[in-house]
Amino acid sequence: MLAITIAIAIGIALPMETAINSRLQTTLRSPYFASFISFLMGTVFLTILLLVTGHSLLIPAGFIAHNPWWVWFGGVLGVVYLTGNILLFPKLGGIQTVLMPILGEILMGLLIDNFGLFGGATHAITALRIIGALLMIAGIIFAVVLPERARKDSYQGTAEKDTQVPYRGLWQLLGVLFGTFAACQTSINGHLGHLLHSPIQGAYVSFIIGALLLLILVLIQQHSLRLPTGAITHNPWWIWFGGFIGAVFVLGNVYLVPIIGTGLTVVIVLFGQIVGGLVVDQFGLFSAKRNPIVPLQIVGLVVMVLGVMLIKVF
Repeated sequence: MLAITIAIAIGIALPMETAINSRLQTTLRSPYFASFISFLMGTVFLTILLLVTGHSLLIPAGFIAHNPWWVWFGGVLGVVYLTGNILLFPKLGGIQTVLMPILGEILMGLLIDNFGLFGGATHAITALRIIGALLMIAGIIFAVVLPERARKDSYQGTAEKDTQVPYRGLWQLLGVLFGTFAACQTSINGHLGHLLHSPIQGAYVSFIIGALLLLILVLIQQHSLRLPTGAITHNPWWIWFGGFIGAVFVLGNVYLVPIIGTGLTVVIVLFGQIVGGLVVDQFGLFSAKRNPIVPLQIVGLVVMVLGVMLIKVF
């Protein structure tokens, strides 16, 4: 029960990080720079946590040589997933940018469990687990997709047009692929934490790698790390602390995967994300646009709970 509570809690926190980083992105006028700051702050937080708990900041001697190469790719996949969503948004719009990666994340989570990929325990795919996954996707459609489409119809008098973007089907497949990367990142980071005997150290390594990649990306894009004039003095203090939430999110995933498996971690955290997203929308937290909860979204949450129960039990 503790693991389930942690999974829901970190899932609820993630949309709050997204809202904070969205405000940071507006301030810095660069999604990559905002992501780098977020990763950097998360790295600082995890560094302090390691020092306070008496863990080493260094990887044990011989660890690199005696473990598979892919254990270092959690941070890389995290950056690819983040950058991929930035690329998807103008091509697919907000609705499908949410739905396609989630579809890939759920499916890949089940496959990782079924085959015991990335050093994880095996949890065979059953008919009821598949039904649970389908209920999760249906719940997300009720909770996110349909209400968002209704808002777009209300504001614009028309739904998103599918014919305006060339190769739309390819972008949709890429969205699903980026979602599989997110599930692989979760599993890899969990296994890395297990190998290091420290979830904190596993999360720290992932953040270090992600921060270095984003640093290179920012320097290529804008050739400096200079903050815009007034970025610090003309904004609320909290815009710089989204990375702390991100660090807790990754740390939670690293802790959970060896205990409950990748598939269950993914679906429960996704449930928490939808709940957290609705809370942010309902109250307009962190300068997010306020969108009151509608009954259809409650129905979606109930359907998602049924899906989680089927995946968890069976």
